[in-house]
Amino acid sequence: MNNDLQRADFWKRISAFLFDFIIIGIVIVGVAWALSAALRFDDFKNHLDACDKAYEEEFGIDFDITAEEFEKLTDEERQKYDEASKKLMTDDVRYYYYSMTVNLMLIIVIISVLVGHLLIELIVPLILGNGQTLGKKIFGIAVMRSDGVKVTAFQMFVRAILGKCTVETLIPVLVVIMIISNVTGVLGLVVLFALVLAQCILLIVTKARTPIHDLMAVTVTVDIASQRIFDTAEDLLEYKKKRQAEIAAKSDY
Repeated sequence: MNNDLQRADFWKRISAFLFDFIIIGIVIVGVAWALSAALRFDDFKNHLDACDKAYEEEFGIDFDITAEEFEKLTDEERQKYDEASKKLMTDDVRYYYYSMTVNLMLIIVIISVLVGHLLIELIVPLILGNGQTLGKKIFGIAVMRSDGVKVTAFQMFVRAILGKCTVETLIPVLVVIMIISNVTGVLGLVVLFALVLAQCILLIVTKARTPIHDLMAVTVTVDIASQRIFDTAEDLLEYKKKRQAEIAAKSDY
């Protein structure tokens, strides 16, 4: 095996990512379905829809219209729309179902995404070793510290949970949910744009095409067949001393 950094092929990394993405998606959907049933999410959502429908029937309007459709409304229709909106916003019962629906949605998403990443991106790599997920195992790539030493459990936690799960997945997903739910506006779009831009810059500018999660954990993805990964920093130091001694011995001739 080579001691020089043998970065994993970009397309192998993409293939492994897509494979793991599918597996994580299956886990997330399964956990979300179970939580949705246990927390009675559909009941709260149905009550919320019933409240909105009651106001639509009372005022003869439709809340689910686009900005273009709203502009085409007559003055009388706009007045009805505004009256219905004001009454809807001051309805305590409707607000209760709305807040419960949004809060439960956030809880389900957070727990589902966290469980998916814990299982596939943390527990499986700790079992297989060398930071290998199922996808990485199949495509022959691994994760190590940037200095060539085996990745630690703490680094895998930073990489998988803080990097991949929190920064790269949960924050964007939660921002999108808040934008859809009218909880945030321009600020949410700015956060999304900043994250996407930062990820793109790192993938383009850095030599190893380092994403955010590898930058946070100080790790690198390598080709397992050709990369020598040392068990400890002491082993790496001993190897360097040995190599220096060999080079010095050759130079004497």
